[in-house]
Amino acid sequence: MTTLTVSGRVAQVLSSYISDVFGVMGNGNVYFLDAAEQLGLRFSPVRHEGAAIAAADAYYRTSGRLAAGTTTYGPGYTNALTALAEAVQAQIPVVLVTGDAPSSGARPQDVDQTAIAAALGAATFTVTRDAAGAITQQAVEYALTKRTAVVIAIPYDLAALEAGDEELPAPLAAAVTDDVDGGLGQTARLLAGAKRPLIIAGRGAHLAGAGPELRELADRLGALTAGTALALNLLKGEGYLGVAGGFGTDTAAGLMGEADVVLVAGASLSPFTMRFGHLLGPDSTVIQIDTALQPTHPRVDMFVSADVKSAAGRILRMLDGPASPDASRAEAWRGEARKRLAEGPAHHPGSDETPDGRLDPRSLATALDAVLPERRTVVQDGGHFVGWAPMYWRIPRPQDLVMVGTAYQAIGLGLASAVGAARAVEDGRTLVLASGDGGFLMGLSDLESLIGAASSAVVVIYNDAAYGAEIHQYGSQGLTEKPMLIPEVDFSGIARALGAESAIIRSLADLAALEEWIDAGAKGTFVADCRITSSVRAPWLSEWMQASQAAKAAVAG
Repeated sequence: MTTLTVSGRVAQVLSSYISDVFGVMGNGNVYFLDAAEQLGLRFSPVRHEGAAIAAADAYYRTSGRLAAGTTTYGPGYTNALTALAEAVQAQIPVVLVTGDAPSSGARPQDVDQTAIAAALGAATFTVTRDAAGAITQQAVEYALTKRTAVVIAIPYDLAALEAGDEELPAPLAAAVTDDVDGGLGQTARLLAGAKRPLIIAGRGAHLAGAGPELRELADRLGALTAGTALALNLLKGEGYLGVAGGFGTDTAAGLMGEADVVLVAGASLSPFTMRFGHLLGPDSTVIQIDTALQPTHPRVDMFVSADVKSAAGRILRMLDGPASPDASRAEAWRGEARKRLAEGPAHHPGSDETPDGRLDPRSLATALDAVLPERRTVVQDGGHFVGWAPMYWRIPRPQDLVMVGTAYQAIGLGLASAVGAARAVEDGRTLVLASGDGGFLMGLSDLESLIGAASSAVVVIYNDAAYGAEIHQYGSQGLTEKPMLIPEVDFSGIARALGAESAIIRSLADLAALEEWIDAGAKGTFVADCRITSSVRAPWLSEWMQASQAAKAAVAG
């Protein structure tokens, strides 16, 4: 007869899938956390329940390994909803273990958590005394196969009761979608006949491990390549144009717009990637390969539902036959690209002087790239500053740029995300968090969590004493800026009070303090409170504003 509690059974099954749990303890999950510790799961405490899910989300994005967040019921659960919505929107497998109302009925502090989760797109698996293990296993397999967030709910009156005996099946292997006869032959023929082929890789290609096959395919075709922000540098090599979308250069975007056949591998073609409809030429043929069941963008002309890695391998084998490409014709395309990229303008380097005397974020980003350790994993909060890292910083690998919040357009999840990424990065890399002052204040309670979790972390705060995106979008229209302004906060002082090293950066010369910390071993956490101007508008935001204005004009007639 088992002596495990229901909470213990949940933890036992989860221990077959995960090693890390993030959360806030409460009386709805205290028995689960006790069992998790006894089973050897590592618990990283955070100070706000939303951070529990954001940390688990970032852990997965950084490592490719599943993690769990945990909260108590009621207010603890509802505090986690924004991060839960982000994980659903971004298609990130995350498990939220939470307390729930007693099986006998709701109390005043209970809400309909299942209905709330469903409204966000997350499925809830409520465990029972006799099948706690089986239900937990179903939840995890659902999260992994559907690439989504799930909720495992433990009713309050069952949490400490003895669980029934169960015999559980072995974990299922992930099924791979394989559309053998669904268009790969035609894809190979179209690519082989292309004069100006282009391959755009997204996060799906990275998760599938398709980088080597896609790079080889590009070389066989003489294709240019690009990546979304979530697959940055996956296809880096000959013919690589950088980021597809608003974070890329105009020269690179111009070349992408001239492609006649475009293979989109594991990318959803978001509005930002597509430059709001202006990235690809009107006459280009767009082929999408994805594990989704249907195209994710109306611009797609041909869709193949398949695993990107296996599909790219099959296309390569097809090119050994009658569909062999004319390499010399496509190589001329790469030669033209090399010439134009060398002659065309790069990203604006920034200015030494600004109207308010504060730092230009572009020149700051350039200087930071030279100072920060080369072995870095970058986590970003949401906000106006979000493009500076992918535009100006070297990002070693796709998993080294984590952008929790962008799918749901949320700010304030950066510090929490940094906690999860810090736990995933334990190979000597330095964790670098980029945040705005507004988002940083929103998540401030978890600066203490990051300081406790990170062996080496740098926090860069783009501090413009404002909600910068709103200043540019609405202040520029004449709306009052008063609600958009934030009294300048001394983040450096706050960081020191919590145990980090820090400095206020008012000039590029002030980065010497960060350099000294890095030269001394980069141990612990360093917070750089960078005082930037709000007079510089990010190019991606200008594109978004133009697209919004055009849409409003169309509606107005």
